[in-house]
Amino acid sequence: MRFTLKDYQADAVGDTLRELTSARDFYRSASRRVSSVALTATTGAGKTVMAAAVIEALFWGSDDFSIAPDTGAVVLWFSDDPALNQQTRHRLEQASDRLRNRLVTVEHPFRYQKLQAGNVYFLNTSKLSKNSLLVRGRDQSDALPGFDSHADTVPFTFWDTLRNTVEDDDLTLYMVLDEAHRGMGKRPSETPTIVKRLINGHSDVPPVPIVWGISATVQRFEAAMSEAEVQSNRVHLATVQVDPVRIQESGLLKDDIVLDFPAETGDFNTVLLRRGVRKVKALSDSWSEYAAEQGEEPIKPLMVLQVPNKPSPTEVASAIDVVREEWPDLEADAIAHVFGEHTAQTFGPHSVPYISPERVQDASYVRVLLAKDAISTGWDCPRAEVMVSFRPAKDETHITQLLGRMIRTPLARRIEGDDLLNSVECILPKFNKATASLVLERIMGNDLTTGGGTGQRVLVDPQLMTPNEAVRGAVWELFQALPAETLPRKHANPIKRLTSLAHALAADRLLADAGKLAHERLHGVLNGLAAQYANDLAKAVKDVLTVAGGSVRVHARHGLRQDESWTEDADDRAIQDAYRTGARTITPDIARTYVERLAADAEDEDAYRDANIRVAALAMLPQTRPALDAEADRIAREWLGQYRVAIKDLTESRQSLYAEITAMSTDPQLISMALPKNRQEETKRVIGDAEQLLERRALHLLADEEGMFPVGKLNPDEIEVLDAEMSRDGALAWYRNPIGGRDSMSIAYRDRHGDWRTLRPDFLFFVDSGDGLVASLIDPHGHWLPDAAWKLHGMARFAEVYGDRFHRIESISRIDGGQLRVLDFKRSEVRAKVLNESDARFAYDRAAVDY
Repeated sequence: MRFTLKDYQADAVGDTLRELTSARDFYRSASRRVSSVALTATTGAGKTVMAAAVIEALFWGSDDFSIAPDTGAVVLWFSDDPALNQQTRHRLEQASDRLRNRLVTVEHPFRYQKLQAGNVYFLNTSKLSKNSLLVRGRDQSDALPGFDSHADTVPFTFWDTLRNTVEDDDLTLYMVLDEAHRGMGKRPSETPTIVKRLINGHSDVPPVPIVWGISATVQRFEAAMSEAEVQSNRVHLATVQVDPVRIQESGLLKDDIVLDFPAETGDFNTVLLRRGVRKVKALSDSWSEYAAEQGEEPIKPLMVLQVPNKPSPTEVASAIDVVREEWPDLEADAIAHVFGEHTAQTFGPHSVPYISPERVQDASYVRVLLAKDAISTGWDCPRAEVMVSFRPAKDETHITQLLGRMIRTPLARRIEGDDLLNSVECILPKFNKATASLVLERIMGNDLTTGGGTGQRVLVDPQLMTPNEAVRGAVWELFQALPAETLPRKHANPIKRLTSLAHALAADRLLADAGKLAHERLHGVLNGLAAQYANDLAKAVKDVLTVAGGSVRVHARHGLRQDESWTEDADDRAIQDAYRTGARTITPDIARTYVERLAADAEDEDAYRDANIRVAALAMLPQTRPALDAEADRIAREWLGQYRVAIKDLTESRQSLYAEITAMSTDPQLISMALPKNRQEETKRVIGDAEQLLERRALHLLADEEGMFPVGKLNPDEIEVLDAEMSRDGALAWYRNPIGGRDSMSIAYRDRHGDWRTLRPDFLFFVDSGDGLVASLIDPHGHWLPDAAWKLHGMARFAEVYGDRFHRIESISRIDGGQLRVLDFKRSEVRAKVLNESDARFAYDRAAVDY
């Protein structure tokens, strides 16, 4: 893989591989049962990257996922649209260098009687329609002998190829039903019938053994299967659903979607287009400044100008004139289009060249892109950060779909603490407050964005908050020193984590030969195990050197059965197979370097043979992998602590890498917060046709030009707590904790199902006490909410570990509409009572006092 998988992607790949392996075993069993598996994730989650990782593991196996290769695996990728298949093929090539020469678009003439193992074949609806040359001559029962219409010289159809593939016991056909990238337009009328034939089989063509659905939602996959009238004998094994909260927290998607529209009636195309150009120019300056700080290549943001399906040449020419006037430094070739007409288009004096959608992201010289609908299904462009739409208000669906293609972050990570560079802006000249709300509802209510409670916000005309000059520098220093926690991973590999850390430390010249040092310590663990479990190891060596088997003897006359066992000496091939199996257990890198160490001073090949046997035998001991994992965790914790300060002096991209490495654990890990640089906040609310300014408070860490921060979106209890805390003696500053990013105080907790989640308490308060500058963590959170009890457990656990780093750690709730009550987690008896309750109300009744 060319890309490093995000944690949620790795979990989804692992889960999908396990289900597909079960599906394969299910089909190869005596029952020959056909089955289906689904992978669902919202737009922008990287489904094609996950699919590439799954296919790589199917073809070549994976040590990371403990998957052996399926030597007979064949993948048939099916969708509605040939253009979509081409884009998917392009993405797979980008994601995996190993798949590059194994991606085949099915075209006529197709001269293979069977699909070849280790290849991905792309097929779309039109290729299987009744008039397609690929299938012509199939199902022509009325044709006279000798008058069949096999196209050209191919004496078989693609249906014959499919039948031969399915019937070959050495092949396993996985059919990918790609529903994830289908657009909102009408499907070809033949699609359900063709999908039905593929999945269920027809005539003498057997059903596809394994259907692997990839979709944006569970409902979309279920609808596709329902349309295909899937037979009841096909067993649906599982649907792997990617949690949208984890997608948003990964930083792969932009946090904020900003909507701009005119506040009065009139023709404001030109005015708001100029605003859009100024926005993209300002973003260019911000990216250049960020790149200079980090020593990286700057992102060159793109503005998308969306026009109606039948644009007026005069209107488009006028728009280009405005762009050129507002941006005189724009290069001559910086404007392009992606219209259905794949040729240069003339608008007045301007000739605008065509560019294919998949090239836009890499063609950084293009800064303004003319588009109509959603450009194309499956397209996205992370550097597209501003959209100006000349679409009328009735076209909110097309606007929303295009906006959904612009939500990926340009660097595939969050720019910590910088809302401006983590947002995408949509400017709607032909909308007003009422019609813009339709776009907002569409964005938050469909699968084009994560929406909901994931942390992604839709903002209307926000203002930029920057560091408050009234806040002391010591407050900022304390902020950075406060402890926070990572979200534990569902699956973690401590040795892989240590390897990644060693590579990073060596690359940053913090620890020379870090990889060698790590391996030496892990080799020491293996030596210790060999000494501690010498008898068990000797037995394991004997097992490696012998091959055991059994015989069954049946007397033909009397029907007597006699079972016998036998052993043979293992040959070099058997020993190598045992070594490879053992290497997967202790990881290939550790196995290789341990063999090199054992045979370092040897003069013959027997020493390498003996070393391979030792590795295979050690891997068979049940104590080996847990001991290696424990030592790898110890080394990683030691090095992360030792180089914590040095890591903070690195660039943000490197700090983000170390944060990801830190999080590669099944337990919460200590991290420090990043300093917030700016934040976008709405300062007004719309009531009917009027606008009302939101309430504001002083001394927030980030503020407007007057030193104030809007609090109108806080609920009454939160306002009461905020005012009470800031009225206390010594109160210096406060911080409204955001709902994502490393500039947010994060605490790990387990939900009712035992899954790890992230709690982000509402407030941090900074106080000048008798003991100096201290911070308090205060969370007003209703006890009636379904997650309340489990979040209280998380607060209690966090206070147990890090309580001495805070002045106060408290949760607050209003009980029965009366007095606010507080749980003081600095007190051990309060923590104990809370942890014994599974109902938040009972916890407050037993352990809370008046606030």
